[in-house]
Amino acid sequence: MALQLRNVADAARIGAAELTKRIAITLKPDSPPGLVEALTVDPWDKSGKYAKGWTYFALALMGTVLLMRSWHFWQDKIRQAIYKQEVEEHYANLYTTDPGYAHALRTGQTQHFFPESDGLGEKQFKPKAHFSSVGFVNDTLALFRWVFYRPIPDFVWGSHRFTFSSLAVITCGVISLAFVTLYCFLQQPLYWQSIQFGSPPIAIRSGMIAVALTPWIIATSMKANIVSLLIGIGPERLNVFHRWAGYICLFLSLVHTVPFYIQPVWDDGGMEVFSRLFDGGSGVIYGTGIACLVPLVWLCVASLPFIRRIAYEVFVVLHVPVGMAYVGLLFWHTKNYLASWDYLWATVAIWVACYFLRLFNLNWTKPWRLSFMVGDEAAITLIAENAIKITIPTQMRWKPGQYVYLRMPGIALFDNHPFTIASLCSDDFPSEYGEQYRDCMLVFKPYGGFTRKVLETAIEKGPFHTYRAFLDGPYGGMRRDLAAFDTCILIAGGSGITALMSQLLNLIKRMRDGKAITRKVVVVWALKKLEAMDWFREELRICRESAPPESVTCKFFVTSAVRNRDMMMAGGGDRTAPRALSHLFHDKLDGFVAGIASKRNSALIQSVAQGDPQREQELRAEQEDRITALPQQKYLQPHQYPPPPPGPPPSNTYTPQEDSLRRLEGRDFTDDDVDKKNSADFHFPPINARGDQPHFNYAPPSPRKMPDPSMDDSDGHIRPPELAHLRTVNLPNAGQPRPTSTFGPPSGFDFGFPETPTEFQKSLMRFAFPVPHQIDGGWSVEYGRPDLGYMLKEWATGGADGRGILGRRTAVFVCGPPAMRVGVANTVAGLQAAIWGDDMLEEIYLHTENYAL
Repeated sequence: MALQLRNVADAARIGAAELTKRIAITLKPDSPPGLVEALTVDPWDKSGKYAKGWTYFALALMGTVLLMRSWHFWQDKIRQAIYKQEVEEHYANLYTTDPGYAHALRTGQTQHFFPESDGLGEKQFKPKAHFSSVGFVNDTLALFRWVFYRPIPDFVWGSHRFTFSSLAVITCGVISLAFVTLYCFLQQPLYWQSIQFGSPPIAIRSGMIAVALTPWIIATSMKANIVSLLIGIGPERLNVFHRWAGYICLFLSLVHTVPFYIQPVWDDGGMEVFSRLFDGGSGVIYGTGIACLVPLVWLCVASLPFIRRIAYEVFVVLHVPVGMAYVGLLFWHTKNYLASWDYLWATVAIWVACYFLRLFNLNWTKPWRLSFMVGDEAAITLIAENAIKITIPTQMRWKPGQYVYLRMPGIALFDNHPFTIASLCSDDFPSEYGEQYRDCMLVFKPYGGFTRKVLETAIEKGPFHTYRAFLDGPYGGMRRDLAAFDTCILIAGGSGITALMSQLLNLIKRMRDGKAITRKVVVVWALKKLEAMDWFREELRICRESAPPESVTCKFFVTSAVRNRDMMMAGGGDRTAPRALSHLFHDKLDGFVAGIASKRNSALIQSVAQGDPQREQELRAEQEDRITALPQQKYLQPHQYPPPPPGPPPSNTYTPQEDSLRRLEGRDFTDDDVDKKNSADFHFPPINARGDQPHFNYAPPSPRKMPDPSMDDSDGHIRPPELAHLRTVNLPNAGQPRPTSTFGPPSGFDFGFPETPTEFQKSLMRFAFPVPHQIDGGWSVEYGRPDLGYMLKEWATGGADGRGILGRRTAVFVCGPPAMRVGVANTVAGLQAAIWGDDMLEEIYLHTENYAL
């Protein structure tokens, strides 16, 4: 065996020597000037440097992104660690008892140390600036963001709309294109005097760079790839660079091809020279190049958006096989000249490694799990506004904001659709399947393709049918940690709330645990109808009950109001039919989301009363509106209220719309349920037995479902723990009840609009019953489309320090339609100017998501 290997090595060495003699032509005194130029100015055997030049350029770009990621990661971690230390020191000093005061406690002389005065109290903790912030770096980042956060407007030509990538992506693409163009054309000469002196230099340069691009094209195309692990950019964003790299590769391939037709090999005795390298004549020389060019052209042209939309299924099925064929043909075409196969073997290695890593992201490839080769069980639930919720109990773990690819063979065997995970993966949210499982919840609206098939199948088979779900993921997510920002502004449009909900729950959890710097969270959700809030009524209840007081503000904007078409059709199109029941309860929901009272009215009352308690009480009594309904008072923290008088349990005579609204407001509890909650400790999330959980046919026995004999279960219910703001022991005296909120149209009020309101009518609805523009601790509802640019600018001004709600570091997270993302991005880009020269503002970070996932 060793002798055979030695013979093969000797043969390869002899062949390489012979090939070198045929290629590396030695110069002689009588050599023509053209040959001397070809062998001295830009020799063919040194052309491998062009491929290395692109590799170094790409590594420099990736290194820059990696450096910025490391900088932000270090800043966030150091800031959170210092914040935790400062908080501990603050409260340690606050509650430390010195010897003098301890003696006063024993003798009852504490008045000498702390006389009774209204001006004394606990000092509020305020974080300080520290060495993790560098002013020059902050100003430089703000300058780049001021430029690159601005999106490029869409170009409209007739009925066609052309959308562009972000300015940062286009800048990187243009810089790359400029680099390869200058690298190819700047060096002279572009052609030799004769083809017999060798291939045109411009063709060799462009060809080698195109070969060096191939590993980067594959690395940025894979779902599980090494580049994402290094720089933290998800595959859905790297895919944009994948397309840019493909287009640049096609450009270089054309530059490589054209010179061989301008200066063909059969002229000036060129065939005699090329026949030494390629056996078979010009057919092989040109045929292998055309064989590589054809699949590359198809890959690039078919990936154009307007063509991909026409036959997307064909593109998905053929894209990977054609790409493999292209790489294989490159082996044939390059013949391993100039170390070209080193780049191609690197391409194959990256491909294999990425597919191997992807095996660990599949929920059906781990033999130690019950889902091995069969997937997880999934339940489909039809929810409000024709939306669909898929619940998948799985042992897979994910981070907030990530997405998965879902395949359900029982619905569509070959469809693999991406969906953002709307639920939080946490020990506080175990699945009914068991403690090792987490409910992966996907919420979306059906349009066409796979989502339409899900809707039709769910209607056909009913709610008690379960399906097998094969998951691929998770992928994506935020590169930064929201818990490292002082202020977080979360903006969603329509179904974009799915990307925000897990981020919001995770942020509130970390705020409760003392692991987040965040002190203010503002949520803005623009939805077409109020019924869409039913998608996440349980999550909204958790946010309402578990968030620290005055820390979370939610603003809902209802952009349309449609009458109950079913009632109109049943009545023969009678225009006098009453509004949809949900609209009759808009005032009640407004009371729920706005809080107990409007703080704007409270401030005016205090100003008019001028410190007279009796006069203030009279004004507050006049302010109460007897026809405005409120939700159950048990949900309004942190005040305590007496339980309602006992009475017979109400019968369930509500319509589905009213019943859904009552559950969202928390009015589906009986008085007994309220009393049962006043007997335990705080729990995140607050435990609430739900009767609309998805049904699973194969759920294993869960210890959490077993009855506890030590508990009193005479009424058939398990006692949930007491909510933190409902404790009745060891609590300070509750303050006076707040006045009733009068925001919103009164019950039974009808604007008289026969159909969906126009923009003018929606504006009339919005300004007829405005909400306070001041950011307060309550939740509110407005009617009409939000002017996000104006709102962000208003929130960035005012206050005692003139900075509004902005903290030292502010994060803006937006997920919605393109128009919403463009408006928010322009505003945040303009706000970067406020950082220059202001030591109290360090960063305003923007993260945008495409709600199509």
